[in-house]
Amino acid sequence: MLDPIVAFFQRVFAAIGRGIGLIISWILWPFVAIANWYRARNWIIKGPLGLFVIALVAYYGYFVWQTQVWTNFNPDYVNAYNFGERKRDAGIDAAAQAGTQATAGGEAAEPAPKTCVRSAIVDVAADLIDYNVNQNAWISSMLLYKLGLFGMDWDHTPWLDNKASFQRGINQAVRRTAVELVDSLGRVRGTSGINAELQSARGNIQFDEETWYFGLNPFGPKTPTPSFYRAAMRDLRKFNDSLVKCDAIFDGRSDNLIEFLDRIANDIGSTSAVIRERSEFHNGGWFDTRADDRFWFAYGQLYGYYGILSAAGADFDAVIKSRGIEPLWNESIKQLRSALKIQPAIISNGREDGWIMPTHLATMGFYILRVRSNLVEMRDVLAR
Repeated sequence: MLDPIVAFFQRVFAAIGRGIGLIISWILWPFVAIANWYRARNWIIKGPLGLFVIALVAYYGYFVWQTQVWTNFNPDYVNAYNFGERKRDAGIDAAAQAGTQATAGGEAAEPAPKTCVRSAIVDVAADLIDYNVNQNAWISSMLLYKLGLFGMDWDHTPWLDNKASFQRGINQAVRRTAVELVDSLGRVRGTSGINAELQSARGNIQFDEETWYFGLNPFGPKTPTPSFYRAAMRDLRKFNDSLVKCDAIFDGRSDNLIEFLDRIANDIGSTSAVIRERSEFHNGGWFDTRADDRFWFAYGQLYGYYGILSAAGADFDAVIKSRGIEPLWNESIKQLRSALKIQPAIISNGREDGWIMPTHLATMGFYILRVRSNLVEMRDVLAR
């Protein structure tokens, strides 16, 4: 009685096995054909082609290594700055001099050179650029990343694109900060010109994120993206060096802090809208190949703003304390750090009411909105 049933399942599994075999054969056929063609050639052709294949395999190995190893990634990187030890705001005279000091012989000594406090915001922004393009390779402009997977953009696959999205998120935070440094923080609005170093840094950090050494539009050799970002890093550090010598301005007024918080709130608000759209209309769980891009971009943005806002707390310390928002400020920083605890190995964009696949995008969106809410509240308190 059971023989027909057993035979039926044997035929089903045999058909499945043949189907899988055909698919594997179809995938491997081009490689087998190339290998057969290669074996039939003489060494004049085999030698250069073999070297090319070896170089290509090595380059792909380097590419995979760079996308998977996140050098010096540390959600607690802010602790190394010891912002709590800062005693004066950015741009303020570092040590108020009493004028001249008397020497043992009763003669007046030369006054010490005037120095001002460097900007923590500028230091962190420069260090974030250094992290992106020096401590790590800038993935988005690497040739193999631009070529994609058989012509398919890596961002449309579930592989090898998380680090690139994370780096672009950090870069977005630095870009926004560079704009605010030029427009308000690095000058006295209405009474001083734009700082040349900050202006140069803003232009360089706005450069296209995907430029390699050669391009088609326009056709010809190009300066790659990391070179522009390294120039922006140098410009920011030049500004801080000038600030230490009191040859530059950091305008730490409360209205500048209000505007800075407002711009950051709008920036992460835009990211929140992108995450909401993806979570609501494309919730394919583990099979949503774009969910990881959205998640790691948002993560990188919060990673960058965690350092920049921690630095702003040091640069605007007097304003924060005088306006009584220190507890709220500290809570916002804690919430930013809490968001960085979410580091899933595989990003799932499941339904919010689902019970099998998690919804990492909705979780990240929750943290972003919570941080944005605190920024808006602090802005409103400062504006009263």
